[in-house]
Amino acid sequence: MQTRFDLTQKDIPKNWYNLLADFPEPLPPPLHPGTKEPMPPEALEAIFPRNLIEQETSTERWIEIPEPVREVYALWRPTPLLRAVRLEKALQTPAHIYYKYEGASPAGSHKVNTSVPQAYFNRLAGTRRLATETGAGQWGASLAMACKLFGLECNVYMVKVSYDHKPYRRMLMHVWGATVHASPSNQTEYGRKLLAEDPHCPGSLGIAISEAIEDTTRNPNTKYSLGSVLNHVCLHQTVIGQESIRQMELAGEEPDSIIGCCGGGSNFAGLAFPFMQRKLAGGKNYRIVGVEPSACPTLTKGELRYDFGDTAETTPLLKMFTLGHEFMPPSIHSGGLRYHGMSPMVSHALKLGLMEAEAYQQTKVFEAATLFAQNEGVVPAPESAHAIAAVIAEAVRARESGQKRVILFNLSGHGLLDLSAYEAYLHGKLQDV
Repeated sequence: MQTRFDLTQKDIPKNWYNLLADFPEPLPPPLHPGTKEPMPPEALEAIFPRNLIEQETSTERWIEIPEPVREVYALWRPTPLLRAVRLEKALQTPAHIYYKYEGASPAGSHKVNTSVPQAYFNRLAGTRRLATETGAGQWGASLAMACKLFGLECNVYMVKVSYDHKPYRRMLMHVWGATVHASPSNQTEYGRKLLAEDPHCPGSLGIAISEAIEDTTRNPNTKYSLGSVLNHVCLHQTVIGQESIRQMELAGEEPDSIIGCCGGGSNFAGLAFPFMQRKLAGGKNYRIVGVEPSACPTLTKGELRYDFGDTAETTPLLKMFTLGHEFMPPSIHSGGLRYHGMSPMVSHALKLGLMEAEAYQQTKVFEAATLFAQNEGVVPAPESAHAIAAVIAEAVRARESGQKRVILFNLSGHGLLDLSAYEAYLHGKLQDV
């Protein structure tokens, strides 16, 4: 039985797919944080280069991937599609389970799919230094690698609880030449203010974003780089879904369910958006599911409204599902999913009924991740393990109903630098919050 479906380097996509071109209703525009009026694109030039702003606001269906970016992609792309036959057997399910493995990248996650083009376009625009935030550290490591490849400085504000829990991701950023600060930090006025109020503040992605934006506006030749949420980030990730469509054709099957974890939305969008294009075109009735932590249930319990992307209220207001920009997520181990908001494009897709959302507690997530690792050999990142929990639930339903299902999910990162979390789970020290 064939269990692995590979493409060749000539099959690396030549264009990114832009779902904005196919939404049946236009995406609500960002609003200026001061005036609350629709924000003109040029107002974003204080923090982003113009070439990326053009991608952020574009409604072109296909946007060409520059050859220098495809050349770097070739270090790890195309990534493999695998069938999890041993997991199927363990679950005694008639479902066929496939996973797209983005942990094969040098940084260990899907985040390099956008860090590389962001560094490339910033270098073209004359940027010398990038400032960013990171939760679990996968984005920070990915941007550090991309900056080194394109000759840029990289300054990272890493959420404090992850800075402490995931030291090896911080060290990986150092290997690639980045400077890393625990956020809230003493590097910014906002960070110093929060530390004065609470020296033990665990931090959040919203806080780290505020610090990175303040850093950007106060330092010359610096731009801000974001690893999720925004349109151009989701755009860059669509290489995942495009490759997956071709690989499922090689497998001779069509997925019934397409599943990805959701924190800010880029992981999910990368796999799901190209399939949503097929769904919108008619004839495809996929069940598309975004999975999030019960401790930070943005899609399942948040409100769809305009909100700030950061805690200090410096970003544009985005129409998105949100728990409120002042929400402080509990210190769960899935640091990449501890965000109060959600990609406006993913939020819009949920509103339009193009997808569903589910939430799981972290002990259930680690139970699923451990079962996957014990049968498939790959130790998944805790973020990706949320998708695995939903996959297993779907496969069990297929077993109970006796109906064959074809399930595809995105395993967007490996968990080799998350082993302390697995150790806590195996020793019964991991608690639901």
